[in-house]
Amino acid sequence: MTDSNDAQTDPTDAPDAPAPPAPRAGAATARLGELLASAGVPASFTARTAARLGPDAAGRLRADPWRLLKVPGVQPRQADHFARRLLGEDARPDDPRRGRALALHVLTGAARDGHTVTPAADVVAALERIRAADPRRAVEDALNEGEALALTEEPSFDEAGFDEDEDAEPPEPEETLGLARWALAEEAAAEGFQRLTFTAAPLLDDAAVKELRAGLSEDRSLALTAALRTGVSVLRGAPGDVERTAVHIAEAAAGAGLRAAVVAPTERAAAVLAAQVSAAGRGGDGDGAPDASATDASAADASAADASATDEGAADRGTAGADAGVVVTSLHRLLEPQDDPSAAPGTIVFGRGEQRPFELDLVVLPDAAGLDVELCAVLVEACADGTHLMLGGEPGALPPAGPGRPLGDLEDSETVPVIELDAAPSGGPLGTLTAAVRAGDLVAVEAPGKEVVIVPAASAGEAVHRAVQLVTDSIPRALGVPLEEIQVVAPAAGGEAGATALNAALKARLNPGPGAYGGLDPGDRVVVAAPLRQAAAGEIGVVTGAGPDGLEIEFAGGPVTVAASDASGLRHGWAVPVWLGRGTRPAAVVAVMSEDGAGAALSRPAVSAAFGMARRHLSVVQAAGPALARAVRETGAPARRTRLARLVVP
Repeated sequence: MTDSNDAQTDPTDAPDAPAPPAPRAGAATARLGELLASAGVPASFTARTAARLGPDAAGRLRADPWRLLKVPGVQPRQADHFARRLLGEDARPDDPRRGRALALHVLTGAARDGHTVTPAADVVAALERIRAADPRRAVEDALNEGEALALTEEPSFDEAGFDEDEDAEPPEPEETLGLARWALAEEAAAEGFQRLTFTAAPLLDDAAVKELRAGLSEDRSLALTAALRTGVSVLRGAPGDVERTAVHIAEAAAGAGLRAAVVAPTERAAAVLAAQVSAAGRGGDGDGAPDASATDASAADASAADASATDEGAADRGTAGADAGVVVTSLHRLLEPQDDPSAAPGTIVFGRGEQRPFELDLVVLPDAAGLDVELCAVLVEACADGTHLMLGGEPGALPPAGPGRPLGDLEDSETVPVIELDAAPSGGPLGTLTAAVRAGDLVAVEAPGKEVVIVPAASAGEAVHRAVQLVTDSIPRALGVPLEEIQVVAPAAGGEAGATALNAALKARLNPGPGAYGGLDPGDRVVVAAPLRQAAAGEIGVVTGAGPDGLEIEFAGGPVTVAASDASGLRHGWAVPVWLGRGTRPAAVVAVMSEDGAGAALSRPAVSAAFGMARRHLSVVQAAGPALARAVRETGAPARRTRLARLVVP
C-alpha cells in the first residue's frame, strides 16, 4: 500500500447529477470533447471522462472505446454505441476489450453498493444478463488486466452442523471477485490494525491511569482505559456521547503529557469539536466530560466559529483546542495531502504514511463510521508503531459512501476491545427525537423553542417549495440563523425532491446566474463530492471566482483554487444527500423526506444521520407520508460483502 488514497466512489456521479466541466478546457480536454461529440456523447460527460481516464483520455478511448464504461453514469448499451461509432464493423460483441470492460463494470457496480467482494457466480450471472458474449472469458480477461482479483473465501465453521453429522463433507471454499483497489485496501487495513495491536504498549502506568479514572462512570472509565492501554479500540454509543467521551479522553491524555489528537471528518466538524475541547478546559459534567447540552446555542455557535479561525502556524498541525493541549483537526488535514503532478487521475497523495507517520501517541476519531476501507487503510498506515487508535460511532450508523464497513468489521472481528457507552439523558427536543429514531421510533416531541419543526408537504414539488421557503425566510427570520449555517439534506440525489432538484430551486432563488463555469457561478455554495487535494468529501464551500488556474472557493479551512481537472468533483451544495453531508455540523438542518427517488436510501440510518447533523434547529419537510415511519421502524443499513473482519484475525 502506498501513501496515497484514490478518490472515493461518488454515488452522485449519475445522469441526474452531472459533473461541472472545468472553467477552461485545455488542448487535451478539447480533443476529448471533439471525440465524444463525434460519437454523440453529451458534452456533460467530457469533464467526468477526463477526470476518470486522465489527460490522455482521448487516446485511451481510441485504443479501447469500451473504457468509457469506467466513467460514472455510462451504461453498457451507451459504451457499445460509442464503440460502434468509433470502430464501425470492427466493434464485435465478442471483442475481449468489451468483455473485460463489462466484468469491471459489474464489479464497479457492486463497489458502489458498498461491497468489496462479490461471488464469482453472481458476477457471471450479471454478465449473462447484460449479454456478455462469453461471461467466464470476460472474468478471466478482467483478472489478466490486473484491475480485478480472484479471492478464495473459506466457509465459516458451523459447530452445530459438525456435531450433527461427523461424516459430512466440509463446504467448498467460495470463489469471490473484487476490484483490486478495494481488495488490496482491505488487506492493508487488516495488516495495519494487526500491527497497531501487536506493537502497542500502555501509554501510562497503572497509577496514572487510576488517577485519571477517578470520578468517572464505569463505561467512561473503561473507554479511557482501553484508549490508553490497547493499540486499537472501538467506542460505541450515541454520537453526542461518543464525541464528549472522545474529547475527555484526548484531554486527559494530553494533560498527562501525551500527544493526542481528536479527528473529525471535515474542517467544519473539526471547528465544532475544537469548541468542545475549549469548553472542556472551562468546566465539564459529572463524568469530567464537557457539557454539550449548552442552553446558549448562540454562544456555542460563536465558539465553533472562533475555533475555525486559526493562524498559519496552527493550520499546519490542525485546529487546536484553546489551552487544552489537544490537536483537533480534520482527517484530511492530518494526513497532509500533497500537490503531486505525477499522481494518477482521481488520486490523492498524502504526506503522512508508512515512511512519515504521525507524531502522535493517541488518535481518536469520534465519527469513524464514514470511513470507507481505502481511507481507513491510509489512516492506519499513517499511525506509527505504538500509536493508539480509537474509532467511534453509533451502532447501526449510516455506512460509508465508499466500499467496505471498517468500523463494523473491526467490531465483528472480536480482536479489539469494544466499549458500549451508557446513553446520557437526551438533550432537549432535538436530542429526544434523534434518540427515538436511532431506537427505531418516529415520535412527536414538544419543542416550545422551535428546536424541531415538522412541515407537511403533499407532494415532492411542494416539499421543494417548502424547503426553499424555510431556507430563505422562515429560519433566518424566526430563529436568527444565518443562511450560511443552514443546510438542506435529502436521502438521495435523484428524484423530484432529491438534492439535485433542491439545488436547482435554491440556486434560482439565492444566486441565479448562467452557470458560466460548468453550471457554477461566483456566489454558489458547493460541496466536494469526491475527495480533492484541497478538501475532503463533504466539505462545503462558496465559489468566489474563477481564473486560468481553476475555480476559487472559500472553504472552512480557507480559500483554495480547484484546478480544472478536479472541478468534476464539485456539486452545488445548498442541498446534499445525507451520505455526503454527514460530516458537517450546521446550526440548522432542513431535512426533506420524500419517497420520490429515494428508494432504499430512505432508512433508519439515513434519517438518524440527517436529524443528528443539526446543532440547534431541525425542520423536517415531511413528504414521505407513512413511508418515513416505516423506514425508521423497519429499514436498517443494507448488508455489505466484505473481508476485513476475517482478514484482521491473526
